Amino acid sequence: MKLPRFIRDNIVLKITSLNAVVITVRLIVSVFVQRFLAIVLGESGIASIGQIRNVMGMLTSFSTLGTFNGVVKYVAEFRQNKPELVKVFSTASIFLLLGSLVSAVVLFFGARYLSEYLFASASFSYVFKLLAFVVPFLAINRMIGGVVNGVSDYKSYAKIELISYLIASLALLIGLYTYNLRGVIIAIAIAPIIQLSVLILVFGKVLKTIIPFQLLKINFSYKNKLLAFTLMSFVSTLLLNYVELDIRTFIADDLGVDEAGYWTAVTFISKNYIVFASGLFTLYVLPKFAGITNKVDFKKEVIKIYKTILPIFGLGMLLVYVLRNFIIQIVYPDFTGMEPLFKWQLLGDFIRLGSLVLAHQFLAKRMVKSFIITELISMGLFLFLSKIFVQYYGIEGVVLAHFVRHIIYFVMVVIVIKMYFNKQKESTIND
Repeated sequence: MKLPRFIRDNIVLKITSLNAVVITVRLIVSVFVQRFLAIVLGESGIASIGQIRNVMGMLTSFSTLGTFNGVVKYVAEFRQNKPELVKVFSTASIFLLLGSLVSAVVLFFGARYLSEYLFASASFSYVFKLLAFVVPFLAINRMIGGVVNGVSDYKSYAKIELISYLIASLALLIGLYTYNLRGVIIAIAIAPIIQLSVLILVFGKVLKTIIPFQLLKINFSYKNKLLAFTLMSFVSTLLLNYVELDIRTFIADDLGVDEAGYWTAVTFISKNYIVFASGLFTLYVLPKFAGITNKVDFKKEVIKIYKTILPIFGLGMLLVYVLRNFIIQIVYPDFTGMEPLFKWQLLGDFIRLGSLVLAHQFLAKRMVKSFIITELISMGLFLFLSKIFVQYYGIEGVVLAHFVRHIIYFVMVVIVIKMYFNKQKESTIND
């Protein structure tokens, strides 16, 4: 079946429409999966799942030393330049080996400490020892995923996301009914192995034509360039997941584990469409911004992206808000404490999407200082405001902090990008 012409002529809409199919299936499956989890495990179980997912998020970044966005950028730039790609992947492979090794050692030997810190019990130590062996699969999966995004192969991306999500969801349900919470956590831990298997099956042949693996060797020529992405990834991914872990812990301590479960459940819903947006950003926005060199083209592209995706997300979020009580009833039975959290979470997420589009300019142009400073301020605000607002508004204070933090972040990003292009204009005039 042919796509309508207005979609065929707009790559953003093509990616969006194809990913919409994926996200729709994900949402349908997620409804059933999250419902089973909520009924069987309750609020405390959902909070525990949130903890392990944050750990997985941190490992996703650290296992490759944060080079994912660097791989996307340089694959997009050097797709037709095999010698440069060999240098990029030779250096990136060294980063991968170091990141995986350090992660595995910390997980294996620090298993007991991590279990006690995250779950207030040493009974989950075995999960971290399991993760020590899973880390290399996670790292390779992340690296190859960077290639998929770098070449903007959105069709393969959609297949990989859909198939791996369905298999991982089945594994999660088997784990739930076999070993309860422990089974669920093990299923989450081994998900990278499932995704890597699907990735190789779907994209393996194409991958061989892009990267000549037989030519890879020890090479540090892209060390400094990739280190810039390492810093940016550590600040964003690692710090974000740490902040979420810390917030969930103090919610459980100050307000109770049920409230921590309510907030985690709302963020699970939020992350469903954020995953959709992230796929679009890395498949299209990052490679596109990497090739834009002036303010006029950048502004045109941003307006095009905003006009295409923000109305879609806005309508989707409005629908989620209108149907919030129905969603709670269907997906999270008895989680009635979630209802007040939707408004500020959804408003914050909408502003977040707008700012994330602009912030990809930091990654595309390796604006390391700008990225790190804005991210540190954003994370610091989230943590600080959450702890302040919780005292006055209870659990609703966390999502209110989420909203306020993203307003300030959006303003900061706009100012920094304006300064970047003004400086670029001045340097052009001087030359």
